[in-house]
Amino acid sequence: MASKKYKLLLMVCMLLTAGAFAQSGSGYDIYDSSVISAKKMPQQNEFWNNSYNFPAKPRNMWEVGVSGGFPSLASDVTAKFPALGFAAHVRKAFGYVFSLRLQYLYANPKGMNYGAAENFSRNPAWDRYGSIQKDNAGNSEYRLGFGGPIATGGQDIVYYNYKTNIQDLGLQGIFTLNNIRFHKQKTGIVVYAGLGVGATAYEVKVNALDGNNNTYAALFRNVFTTVPQGYSNRRKILKALKDGMDDTYETRGESQGSRRAKLGKNKTLRASGTVLGGVAFKLSKRINLALEDRYSIVKDDLLDGQRWEEHPSGDPVLTRDFDAYNYVSLGLNFNLGAKSVEPLWWLNPLDYAYSEINNPKHMKLPKPVFDDADGDGVVDQLDREPNTPAGCPVDTHGVTKDTDGDGVPDCKDKQLITPTECQPVDADGVGKCPDPECCKNMAMMDSMKHACPSDYPSVSFKGNAPGLTSDAKALLATVASKMKSSPTCNITINGYPEASKASQAVCQKRVEAAKQYLVEKEGISADRVTTNCEVGGGDKNTLDIKSN
Repeated sequence: MASKKYKLLLMVCMLLTAGAFAQSGSGYDIYDSSVISAKKMPQQNEFWNNSYNFPAKPRNMWEVGVSGGFPSLASDVTAKFPALGFAAHVRKAFGYVFSLRLQYLYANPKGMNYGAAENFSRNPAWDRYGSIQKDNAGNSEYRLGFGGPIATGGQDIVYYNYKTNIQDLGLQGIFTLNNIRFHKQKTGIVVYAGLGVGATAYEVKVNALDGNNNTYAALFRNVFTTVPQGYSNRRKILKALKDGMDDTYETRGESQGSRRAKLGKNKTLRASGTVLGGVAFKLSKRINLALEDRYSIVKDDLLDGQRWEEHPSGDPVLTRDFDAYNYVSLGLNFNLGAKSVEPLWWLNPLDYAYSEINNPKHMKLPKPVFDDADGDGVVDQLDREPNTPAGCPVDTHGVTKDTDGDGVPDCKDKQLITPTECQPVDADGVGKCPDPECCKNMAMMDSMKHACPSDYPSVSFKGNAPGLTSDAKALLATVASKMKSSPTCNITINGYPEASKASQAVCQKRVEAAKQYLVEKEGISADRVTTNCEVGGGDKNTLDIKSN
């Protein structure tokens, strides 16, 4: 019962510890050929050349480890604490989840019952305590004790105990439970579980005699009669026995004898099966600390030297179960190997895949292709005019340019800038201007001749850019055409900045840019163009052009 409590407490501690510790682990460089064996290099070369999707498995270190802990038996006799043991192992990964471990275990568990036993006559370790005698009818009447017959009501009793030397060599398959992670690179802890088979050699000794080679019959009888028996007084019983007994364990416990395989003179060799679970904490790339619980079942009922149970009939009866032993340990493990990565159970095999998805270095990515069905230089996703005629210039939205806004694209317009008064135009973009009325009053002719246009276009800008776009230049070309048709007319370019100095500076640059274009590109005299920036007079991104 005590053994089960300790195991339960250990498992709770392991779970709490696993939740409390978390530190980032490390992977390895997929392009480091030094960790690839010569046998696996052909696969690695195919991977590098993009002819095979999977990189070769790297060489990984061997793990060797030692541990110390507390062994205990699960048997017919109650386990006694503390008992000590140690183990050593070597372990090798065969994948990111599965590994094999060869482990040697040495342990000396002890035990003692708090309940007295009367039916011990068939147990050779206690044969000096007396034997059951039968009457003529075959009934048990008395037991021969030391010093003569004892009445049935005062039969000798014993308290079973043992000290067992156990040596086990086993091969275990271990499965790592948490190193494949989808949402985190790695943690500094590995949780594992495993199964194994092995060979267990054991030898049982019983403390049946004191240092003078006398039995404890008087002590046992005294404890039995003076200390109330039962589970509630188990501590008092065990203390009384401990105070009266030595620690010699001089008598060989019952064994299977010639019916079972034996190792040497006194040891019995039996097959064993093991289940285990543990958690390892990484201290560095080469050192880790492991907390583990191992439970081994042996096909034998004599690991404690006792296979007889009490029976109401007074005759001992064989128990029908196998003994097992448990080993709770704390171990220190070391990773050994040059030009090798850590044992694979410490690595997350998804590290490389996620790294490549996030920052491709090895993938063959196709060159991006953007369709432009009409070949106007604007991709179809952004083209507002998907069927632009070949050779026609377009704006940034893929729409055919029409500088004078007469409805005929520039590429077909034979009169690139048609005055508004001459529109509508024909299919070639040529307008029909009204003929002058020659015979009308000359004064009216003169006034018409010297009348200045009032329908100058406005020029728009985007953001705070002061430069002229191609659309803006086309509109200024229209203004220049009108000014050339009215050589006596002057204009003012008006901007409407905000109150901030930055906005006023942008406005000043824009109006100067417009004037410079009219003067330098269109040949308009500079004295015919004035500029003005008026705060709050209109849209800050629009220039209005008006006649003086």
